[in-house]
Amino acid sequence: MLRDRYEIDKLFMDVVELTNQMDPVLARIDRVLDDAEMFQLVKGDLSGRYHHTLETGCPSTPVEVIMRMLALKHLYQWSYEQTEYHVRDSLVLRQFCRVYLNPVPDDTTLIRWANLARSETLHAFNTRLTELAVNLKVTRGRKMRTDGTVVETNIHAPSDSSLLADSVRVLGRALHRARSILAESALSVRRLFRNRTHSARRAARQIGQVLRRAGAHAEAQKQEAYRHLVKITQATVTQAQQILTLLDQEASSKAAQLAETLHTFIPRAEQVIRQTIRRVFHNEQVPAAEKIVSIFEPHTDIIRRDKPSHPVEYGHKVWLDEVDGGIVADYRVLEGNPGDSTQWPVSLNRHVQRFGHAPQQASGDRGVYSEANEAYAEQLGVRHVILPKPGGKSPARQEHERQPWFRRGRRWHAGIEGRISVLKRAHGLDRCPDHGADGFERCVGWGVIAGNLAVMGRTVAARA
Repeated sequence: MLRDRYEIDKLFMDVVELTNQMDPVLARIDRVLDDAEMFQLVKGDLSGRYHHTLETGCPSTPVEVIMRMLALKHLYQWSYEQTEYHVRDSLVLRQFCRVYLNPVPDDTTLIRWANLARSETLHAFNTRLTELAVNLKVTRGRKMRTDGTVVETNIHAPSDSSLLADSVRVLGRALHRARSILAESALSVRRLFRNRTHSARRAARQIGQVLRRAGAHAEAQKQEAYRHLVKITQATVTQAQQILTLLDQEASSKAAQLAETLHTFIPRAEQVIRQTIRRVFHNEQVPAAEKIVSIFEPHTDIIRRDKPSHPVEYGHKVWLDEVDGGIVADYRVLEGNPGDSTQWPVSLNRHVQRFGHAPQQASGDRGVYSEANEAYAEQLGVRHVILPKPGGKSPARQEHERQPWFRRGRRWHAGIEGRISVLKRAHGLDRCPDHGADGFERCVGWGVIAGNLAVMGRTVAARA
């Protein structure tokens, strides 16, 4: 049964009051999280764990504890294990998370509850947080600056050989598990359970050694090594398909789970084989949209932004709309690598929807500029449109961008780079450790929420 909260422990509160004092910033965040609307948003997702979560079953970890522990995790960029440890160890954090003297939920319990959060809920949570920031006079929504960044997925640098070896390793592991499930029928088809992981690793290592050399002989060796590795992978896929046929005839739950794993990874392995044949043997340029760069995180996009330190990044482009006061009022995880200029109208429309009026000043980088974007902002009533034009400029355009208000707007816009840096360094938006597209959305959502909570806490505490 899903519980809302623990009853306040008066003895605990007396002890905390005598021995510890909450940090002023954390105390302001504590008050913000008391909001009933945000509580109901989280409870709505957690109540969907089972059909009768709200009515039956053992008493669960309270919603209030889960929400506050997840906020704390991303506020300090802790792992789930570190979050459990610090909350259990600290009277102040027990008070903040409303655990009191009750047992602190372990990391696996917290993970299971965290995975129930939907991206729509986190967007609504951040919208409500922005409303509270307006009420607390942290922001008024008069200025908006917008920019994009890339949040990487937790994968290694992809190569055809490593993807082939990963495919063989995962399918080989599944074949090993299938051997115990299909014990009786395995006697007549032992060859189907052959694990080719070591052969695949050896072939991938050989490819890596050959790629360090140059010349026609090295190219021939590379082709031969790739043919051998592709042959190993194709043989493993064939084994997995035959094992999958046998698993579908079994009625046990273990067989069903393993069959689901094979249904997931066999198509990904086949895609890796196809793109390797096209790239290595046919010298074909495979479009980014048709590539898979990880069999574990197939949703990962290939993003080129022509940055010297990161010419190619693997993850997703995330677009951020920040308003005055340092609040990220909106965020979007984009599909593929769309042009920056396409995000300008969306940002303005969402700002109007959220605040009820257009910003007095709106700014973007050179990639956002277009005459249509400038005209659209002016049409909405934006007084100062700060969009520097790239490339050559006419004398009239140069004079326009030299005006004092334009220069002040450019200086203010530069602050969004600092906001992005803080979100990456302090709140985990540099690399997402969560799995799947839904996990990526959750990671970004909680990171933005934690950043906004920190800004609100610091601003209100400094004012006090």
